[in-house]
Order: sequence, then C-alpha cells, then structure tokens
Amino acid sequence: MKYARLTKEQLEELHPEFINFLATQSIDKIEWDDIKKNRPHVAEQEIDVFSDMIWEKALTNVTHLDHFSKNYIFLFKCLPDVVYSFVIKTNNPEIDFVSADGIHWLSENLFSDDVEITRGRKDISANRNESLFEIIKQGGIISKGELFTKLDSLINP
Repeated sequence: MKYARLTKEQLEELHPEFINFLATQSIDKIEWDDIKKNRPHVAEQEIDVFSDMIWEKALTNVTHLDHFSKNYIFLFKCLPDVVYSFVIKTNNPEIDFVSADGIHWLSENLFSDDVEITRGRKDISANRNESLFEIIKQGGIISKGELFTKLDSLINP
C-alpha cells in the first residue's frame, strides 16, 4: 500500500465511487459480499487498491497545505515539481497558533520581534504526492492557500 487505507467513514462517503471501482474489476454486489465473507484478505486488498487510487487523485490536485501547531505555522504552496513554504514561529511561549486568539495575535504582531518568518523551497519532482502525503500524515491539512497567498502579498508587495 502506497498511502493509507481509507477509514470506514471515508469509504462510506465514497460508496458510489467504490461500487464503480468494483464494477471495473467485474465484481458485482453478490460477488463482493462473497469475497468479504469467504476471502477477507482479498476484500482488504481491493480496499487498499481503491484507497491508493483515491489518495493519488486527491494528492495530484493539492495546491496548498497548512499545518498549525502551538508555536509554528507551516504554509505550503504545492506546484508539480516544487513546494514553496513559509514557516511562521513565535518566540512568545504564551501564544498558541492552534487557537483563534493565537491567530488574532499573529495578525496584529506579524512583523514584531516575537515572530520569525522563514521562506523555503524544495524540489519534489521525483515523488511529489508521497512528499505531500508525509505532510498530511504529520498533521497538515489541504487548503485553498488563503494564508499563504496573503502572507506572500504582505512580504512581497
């Protein structure tokens, strides 16, 4: 398995797509029920293949990822062969970027001595989707890039 098996909830939400996937394997409902009952390892393999297919499609379409922690915010702009990043760090131990108050504080103190902003660039042409998946596994969330774009426009007017 290349990525991760979809959760039961994700599979339920993607039920129509999963049915179509099974149909491309020439597996109908009766056969699927038989596989689940009598060959559960085969059912798990089919779910794994479907999960990887869904992850691959989703990751290919990712343009931005955000990751928030107590004292850091990581913002990523994901192009086909390179990822640009901003790392925002606070030196104030009382600030928590995971909270709304922390984000409000940041908006008022972005250019203060309590905030460090670092820019980065990484070539990911060889394994783009795997690299993005690693960020997601560490807590990154797929975003529309509003924060990255806003910060970029503030720093590079």
